[in-house]
Amino acid sequence: MPCNHEFGIIDCLEDYNEHEYNPEKYNCVPIDDDFLSEIYHAGLKNKMKKLETFAHNTNRPFKDLAYYGITLIPPKSLKYFLDIVVEANSKHNVKELEILIERISTAIKENKWMIHYGI
Repeated sequence: MPCNHEFGIIDCLEDYNEHEYNPEKYNCVPIDDDFLSEIYHAGLKNKMKKLETFAHNTNRPFKDLAYYGITLIPPKSLKYFLDIVVEANSKHNVKELEILIERISTAIKENKWMIHYGI
């Protein structure tokens, strides 16, 4: 059984509840852990460690994705995140990463937060 990460867009941050797992609410797309691992194994681990995020709620500043938890990615960090995923995908050209690129691009255009549910 594959282990998936889920990435979605938060329409209204005030409606977010860190105690509920609800990928449908955020129209999340599943990304297999193997494909997300490509980002870390493509020599981009140090860049990911600089990605400004929040772990579980906006009171917990974090760097990187909370691999086994919930990550909130603010709009100001999305371009940086997009650049990392594009760079990783340029080396491997993975359809799932293309889907993630589209989702990040949409969040940037709409100036929205993203949510990541780890494995």
